[in-house]
Amino acid sequence: MALATRTDKRADRKAGGDPGGDPAGGRPGKRPSALGTLWGSTVGKKAVMAVSGLILLGYLVAHLLGNLKIFFGPGEFNAYGHWLRTMGAPVLHHEWALWIVRVVLLAAVVLHGVCAYQLSRRDIAARPTAYVHKRRRASYATRTMRWGGIILVLFIVWHLLDLTTLTVNENAEPGKPYENVVATFSTWYGNVIYITAMLAVGMHVRHGFWSAAQTLGMGSATRDRVLKITANGLALVLTVGFISLPVGVMTGLVS
Repeated sequence: MALATRTDKRADRKAGGDPGGDPAGGRPGKRPSALGTLWGSTVGKKAVMAVSGLILLGYLVAHLLGNLKIFFGPGEFNAYGHWLRTMGAPVLHHEWALWIVRVVLLAAVVLHGVCAYQLSRRDIAARPTAYVHKRRRASYATRTMRWGGIILVLFIVWHLLDLTTLTVNENAEPGKPYENVVATFSTWYGNVIYITAMLAVGMHVRHGFWSAAQTLGMGSATRDRVLKITANGLALVLTVGFISLPVGVMTGLVS
């Protein structure tokens, strides 16, 4: 794992996360646990953010592969939707595996978001004086990571209400995932919401994969080029793949 920068260490001290210090005033107290020390440090939060991000990335890849079954017709796509609720059988009860996946994903989203917020606050606290020369110091993807994250959280809520609980999908029918997807992408607002969110996913994955690789110590002079190509490739494949669904419905390829 990469070593913490001076800024990270300074932010740790300001946040009371320095393992060698006592935020209460310097008196020795109960030594924090290894897990508490990891969570309290900037490097630890970056590691948690990287691992949770990779879990979510793995889910996106699997989710895309499943979604692309829609191009093989309603029979195969509806069978895939049924399998999601019966996977793990007969060892696991109906939908147990699906709920396990949901809990893991929820934990990953919460940890990812909390760490992102706390790291942002530490970064601000470590630089109390504004830069004299205001200029763009990061790429477009970096500057939009926070807004992209907010967009994705809002989209997850919409997506669940749309295709899981069927609350906002006026023409949805329980047990018919193919028809429900077609109904969603037959509306202009459904297409706008989905495509906007998938563009945010692409930007988030492009920068997030690279950041996670650096945090977990995978970066080097020889591997950086490969990591950048991989990050760009993943972002492109996921974005185009997910957007192909509403495009397929709009063009009549999926109907």
